[in-house]
Amino acid sequence: MIIGLTGGIAAGKSKSAKYFESLGAYAIDADAIAHELTAKGMPSLDELVKSFGGGILLSDGDLNRKKLADIIFSDEKAKLRIEKILHTHIISRINETISQNIKKCNIVIDAPLLFEVGLDRVCDKIVAVRVSYDIQVQRLVLRDKLNVDQAKKRISSQMSMGEKVELADFVIDNSGSKEDLKERVKDLYKLLTSGVKII
Repeated sequence: MIIGLTGGIAAGKSKSAKYFESLGAYAIDADAIAHELTAKGMPSLDELVKSFGGGILLSDGDLNRKKLADIIFSDEKAKLRIEKILHTHIISRINETISQNIKKCNIVIDAPLLFEVGLDRVCDKIVAVRVSYDIQVQRLVLRDKLNVDQAKKRISSQMSMGEKVELADFVIDNSGSKEDLKERVKDLYKLLTSGVKII
């Protein structure tokens, strides 16, 4: 079974993916793949530099991830160019990883842009992790050391939480504690792997 895991920024997708993994699933982290593909010497990084210039690099030649994030969240056209460069490579790597592991275990694809890039089409079930807007802003401010306006801008640059919830088969509410989230993931995974037909 392939489970697509998505949700708003700072909603708790990665934490949920770790809990799924602790229950025996193989988690594929789209953000981690993007990180690997933009390491020094990788073709994706060369393409980004060709498109945006050497100003997106640190003095040692590594990608300045903060600079790239600032571009993504402030310039819609630039964001689309960056996505065009990266998404094909990311999807290719995800499909490769699925092929290598699908016969061994259940797979969870942790991808913030699951619907936007069409990865939902390879999934048997979709799970959206949800929090209230206020909690989302608060967590993003703390996690990424942003001010409130910056956090709101980043949230508004992605598909809304409501849209993702609407498109998902299951929703996990992550407004509570880590233990609450862990229990919800455990209960859902038990249901998904029980063999009971879920329409």
